[in-house]
Amino acid sequence: MKPAVVLVSGGLDSATVLAIAQQSFDCQPLTFDYGQRHAIELQAAQRVCAQLGARAPRLVKLDLRDIGGSALTADIDVPKGGPGDGIPVTYVPARNTLFLSYALALAETLGATDMFIGVNAVDYSGYPDCRPEFIHAFESLANLATKLGVEGARFRVHAPLLALTKADIIRRGVALGVDYSLTHSCYDPVDDRACGHCDSCVIRRQGFLMAAIPDPTRYVHRP
Repeated sequence: MKPAVVLVSGGLDSATVLAIAQQSFDCQPLTFDYGQRHAIELQAAQRVCAQLGARAPRLVKLDLRDIGGSALTADIDVPKGGPGDGIPVTYVPARNTLFLSYALALAETLGATDMFIGVNAVDYSGYPDCRPEFIHAFESLANLATKLGVEGARFRVHAPLLALTKADIIRRGVALGVDYSLTHSCYDPVDDRACGHCDSCVIRRQGFLMAAIPDPTRYVHRP
């Protein structure tokens, strides 16, 4: 099978994307220690890759605390109560741009032209780098600014969850054998438990309810 780089955070969406990608590609998972307050997700990424029979994820250390500007990388409280209006403070400036840039560099090194990312523009917190316009623009950049692209190769950024609801994502993952008890989505965990009140917890919980599938998440407070 053709090689592909898959961004794996340890969350529900990226676990599903890895399972999808493995159906057609020889996958190299890639994850990031970027100074996130929920660094426990790195352990989840290891568990997810092992459970799905994928390679161990390559880990890139990229400390975005030096930049800050987000409740995930700075001393800013994580908002609770579910998604509100506007772009929330959990948005990390240019995070997906940075992550895809590293994925592109690794892909070119491996001779791969396919990259996978678990962005979603339906049930999400409103981040601007989760929209189809961003994915298309980055794909154009990849083909313009790389040796392989100049020589005629065509890079593709796959975002198979882009137009799915969270419930649809969960159903797809269950059908592919994803064990969601191994994943972590919470932005403000307590030990190894999800807080239950942040945007990510609320969206995750609603997804399981709408999918009519038991939620295996260990919450401090169930949403």
